Amino acid sequence: MLQQILRAPALKAILIQVLAFPLMLLLVYGLARASVAMSLPAVALVQGVLAALITWRAGLARWWCAIGLLFAPALLAASLLDLPPAVFLAAFVFLLSMYWSTFRTQVPFYPSGPKVWQAVAELIADRPGVRLVDIGSGLGGLVLDLARRRPDGQFSGIELAPLPWLASRVRAGLAGSRARFLRGDYEALDFGRYDAVFAYLSPAAMAALWRKAEREMLPGSMLLSYEFQIAARAPDKTIAATEGGPLLYIWCF
Repeated sequence: MLQQILRAPALKAILIQVLAFPLMLLLVYGLARASVAMSLPAVALVQGVLAALITWRAGLARWWCAIGLLFAPALLAASLLDLPPAVFLAAFVFLLSMYWSTFRTQVPFYPSGPKVWQAVAELIADRPGVRLVDIGSGLGGLVLDLARRRPDGQFSGIELAPLPWLASRVRAGLAGSRARFLRGDYEALDFGRYDAVFAYLSPAAMAALWRKAEREMLPGSMLLSYEFQIAARAPDKTIAATEGGPLLYIWCF
């Protein structure tokens, strides 16, 4: 457990901010010695740029570079706005309920879109009574769309973050959909119960996903991954679901 925490990108991002801080001080000091004065926003931006560069060199995913760049300027902006503490508390609770699983799973919130849903619908068109699960289903768009298109099928989503899971349940209830949404970790699922498993996760999660799929998926089933490939095995099929966008990868068992 401790090793997993130490490998977490969120912890690395915090340590990178700590590392960037003395470098920023040295740079600002050097500029001051050269009679170049810097405003507080400029200092925060320098901290962000240094953190983003270190993040990139450390090989973290690209969104961590953006987080590293914006972290210090955002803190400064928040302090200058002098907002009531309740605003920060509300923002914290919202972000926690939306992304709280990211620290452990290394999978941020990635929504797919209608063109991807259409591509998935075409892939399962010749499977009567198809059973599909979306692991990390977010707001439930794919599952709700497929359940509407295919009343003969069984479509489920599983989501660890509380707010997206709740939103998907509410959406299904309001639409009168037969789609099912579970809250939990997809590791607890048995992939052998499904004809197709759809994933839009992150590069960090793909190796573990493939190991689980190899153990549990049955002959004739499919693993679908939008944007992210599996290093251990080339896909059996690739679809350009969106023009100029990420690809949809398919592995057949």
